[in-house]
Amino acid sequence: MDVQRLLDGFLGNGSGSTSKSGLGGMAGGLADKMPGGLMGGAAAGGLVAALLSSKKARKLGGKALTYGGLAVLGGLAYKAWSDHRANRPEAAATDAPPAAPADSGFDPARLRDSRGDDFRLTLVRAMVSASLADGHIDEREQAMIDQQIGATDLAEDERRFISDQLDRPADPIAIASLCADEPQATEVYLASLVVLDPGIPGDARYRQRLGDALRLPDDLRRRLEREVEVHLRSPEAV
Repeated sequence: MDVQRLLDGFLGNGSGSTSKSGLGGMAGGLADKMPGGLMGGAAAGGLVAALLSSKKARKLGGKALTYGGLAVLGGLAYKAWSDHRANRPEAAATDAPPAAPADSGFDPARLRDSRGDDFRLTLVRAMVSASLADGHIDEREQAMIDQQIGATDLAEDERRFISDQLDRPADPIAIASLCADEPQATEVYLASLVVLDPGIPGDARYRQRLGDALRLPDDLRRRLEREVEVHLRSPEAV
């Protein structure tokens, strides 16, 4: 399995064509392919755009994804985690979240999850599971998903991987079990927050169960949730 090619198909063709890696590269690819918002334009934005459809898509986007460059989301996760560990007060929002240090444990391309799998696949699993938290895919959404899978250049094993994730029920306990340590848990929680809509009861319950299963302290959860609200929510969503 070519993990980078799978990410390109999941996030949008070309999302891995630069040196960007990890969550930051994922965010950069999404921003490049989805003008007007994080999940706008399923045809250009890859399978994740089709998964989320309009009800969540319109509420995500925002200024952080226009930064481009390395480690947008990874930088947000690292900032929240390191501030929590140091017991630093929450600072005022900045225009540019810092990149995570290379050896910080926040670069998924260098990491293996608790089962020894590439941690980038764990983030895909987490995002798919979270996107299914409301428990319903209607006919229009299914058609978009099928069209997007068919439009990718994925190899057969990569398509099977995506299809297998889509066939699984949303399971925050199973997702949490894939994390080898707290930095991985922090990134999984943040990646899930990006595709969860707290205004939908099923999504809100999923978020609570995931945070509990990841055993993330309440303070760290609040910091991560704030980072999403400050940097990744579009103005019309707040």
